[in-house]
Amino acid sequence: MTTNIKTDLFGLFATEIAKQIKPLGLQAYRGKQIAEWLYKHNVRQFEAMTNIAKEWRASLDNSFTITQVSRKATQHSADGRTSKFLLAFPDDMAVETVLMRHPYGNSVCVSTQVGCAMGCSFCASTLSGLVRNLTGGEILAQVLYITELLQQEEQKIDSIVIMGSGEPLANYDNVLRFIRLVHEGYCLNMSYRNITLSTSGLVAQIDKLAGEGLPITLSISLHAPNNLLRTKLMPINSRYPLEQVLAASDRYAAATGRRVTYEYILIAGVNDGPAQARELITLLKGRLANVNLIPINAVPERGLLRPAASDIIRFEKLLQNEHINVTVRREMGTDIAAACGQLRHKFVRMVTFD
Repeated sequence: MTTNIKTDLFGLFATEIAKQIKPLGLQAYRGKQIAEWLYKHNVRQFEAMTNIAKEWRASLDNSFTITQVSRKATQHSADGRTSKFLLAFPDDMAVETVLMRHPYGNSVCVSTQVGCAMGCSFCASTLSGLVRNLTGGEILAQVLYITELLQQEEQKIDSIVIMGSGEPLANYDNVLRFIRLVHEGYCLNMSYRNITLSTSGLVAQIDKLAGEGLPITLSISLHAPNNLLRTKLMPINSRYPLEQVLAASDRYAAATGRRVTYEYILIAGVNDGPAQARELITLLKGRLANVNLIPINAVPERGLLRPAASDIIRFEKLLQNEHINVTVRREMGTDIAAACGQLRHKFVRMVTFD
């Protein structure tokens, strides 16, 4: 007995949907209609697509499927500003998606991989290694899940940050599909300028991204001001050392006209001293750059601790005194372990040992 394997339409562009449905006899303009139902109206059943004739809806249902996510776990911060969702796909692989409610708008942080292969010593995402890449549709499904929740409050997503679990540029094609798709008018019509992508520094892919003509904000996970320390914290540095990463970032800034953000996680006794601050100043002075200081969300398995408030202020002041554009990331979700991968790791352990 043969099983009818249905093609998933979710995550396709309207033109691609049109090609898929053409053998059924549906006209090309139906591709955009279906795309609007999927992405604008969050419809997950062909039967609900009421501007398509009933017989065509039945044919679509027989031939195609639509990706859906299910919620495995939820955590809300005490102040109500941050919510973390563990969302699972049909194969039961789960990723974390975070909603952050800022005074200036709602931001959603999406994951691009199940797990991560980068091995950064401060991150929970790497504890179980890389399981698989997400498709463009699976990344988009996270955003639309949050969109549906916000619509109930008559709110919307104002910005997207691609800095959840996984290395986005290691899943380049699927991430670019997501970015281009979320920009489409029949999807969320999201401005590229409201999208930020964070990478640990894959140089070839940064250069490739610079050539895409997309004015998204590039964020570099720096976290150390010299190669010795950065390699200890981030093994990828042994392949792409600081000099190469910074040169690629300069090329990106020149090609796009966009200021690059450098993320710097502050870890007590590791990279938060005056000597490291002075090294960082030497690296970044004169560059088109912002520095985002991030006091670490402690990961128990890693044994790394948050600096004292006085040390955070001292580090910031040293950069400010040398006219480095610097901010300390506003704390959101510390009480719900908002660092990437912690909720998924907890869930994986429960499934494994319960």
